[in-house]
Amino acid sequence: MTDQQQAPSPDPDGEAPDRPLTLAVLRHLVRKDWKDLPGDTLVVLSRDTEGNLYSPFSTYSFARYAPTHSDLVGDVFPLPEELKADPSLRELYADGIPDTALPALVLYPLG
Repeated sequence: MTDQQQAPSPDPDGEAPDRPLTLAVLRHLVRKDWKDLPGDTLVVLSRDTEGNLYSPFSTYSFARYAPTHSDLVGDVFPLPEELKADPSLRELYADGIPDTALPALVLYPLG
C-alpha cells in the first residue's frame, strides 16, 4: 500500500532497512506498535514477488482485506484515509472497495 511502513530495524543506524525481521523485532511490534489494534484485526501474509512463497517478511502496512474466491485468498485495498488523501488511488479504485473488506495488518516479504 502507499503508506507501507518499515518495521523497526535491528540496525539502529538504518543502513540495512530491507532485511528480514527477527523474532525480537516482531515481539517489539506486537507489544509496542500494534498493542492497541483490535484483537480481531486480520493478519495477512503477502506473497513474495518471486512467487516462491518462502521469503521472510520485512515490512508491513495497514490496509483492508477482502476474500476473493474463498476465505483463504483475497485482495488488499487502501484505507479510507489513503483514498481521501490520494487522487490517483481514488482513480485506481473508482469502482469502489468490496463491502467485505475488513481492516488488516499486511506483512510484506523481503524484496
